[in-house]
Amino acid sequence: MAVLVLRPRVQSPLLMAIRKDAAEKLIASNRKAFHDYFVLQKMEAGIALTGTEVKSLREGRVNLKDSYVNFDRGEAYLVGAHISPYSHGNRENHDPERKRKLLLHRREIDRLEVQVVEKGLTVVPLRLYFKSGKVKAEIAVVRGKKLYDKRESEKRRELEREAEAAMKR
Repeated sequence: MAVLVLRPRVQSPLLMAIRKDAAEKLIASNRKAFHDYFVLQKMEAGIALTGTEVKSLREGRVNLKDSYVNFDRGEAYLVGAHISPYSHGNRENHDPERKRKLLLHRREIDRLEVQVVEKGLTVVPLRLYFKSGKVKAEIAVVRGKKLYDKRESEKRRELEREAEAAMKR
């Protein structure tokens, strides 16, 4: 008589990390933010969107270049993000430059608003992505770089690139 032993499947952390990354599909990133700002703190937020906006995002038609987060009456809004109208949207299409509400907990909104008002920092979106079928935004509290900071980070990046090229040779 054969005995069948059932063992629970244990997943390695590596497999779990791969699956997590596969669940996130990048829509757009704000590369200019990394050039213009020092990123101090990152967090994830949901976004309240219309149907045609989501369809347009699936086509990758979004620009985060000059967008930022604004606070109004205890709510956080994404301002300046351009989501192009959906190609088959007809009269149901959305306004490309409208304010979009960010879905955050009250404590998170209050903490971000205090940092913006008291410390003079800014909140900008770094990237938009799909996570489990929902659109998420990675927002960050940032401090602006001065011109000499930008030059310094560019010089450091160039030195790293040269060192990497020398290592390959």
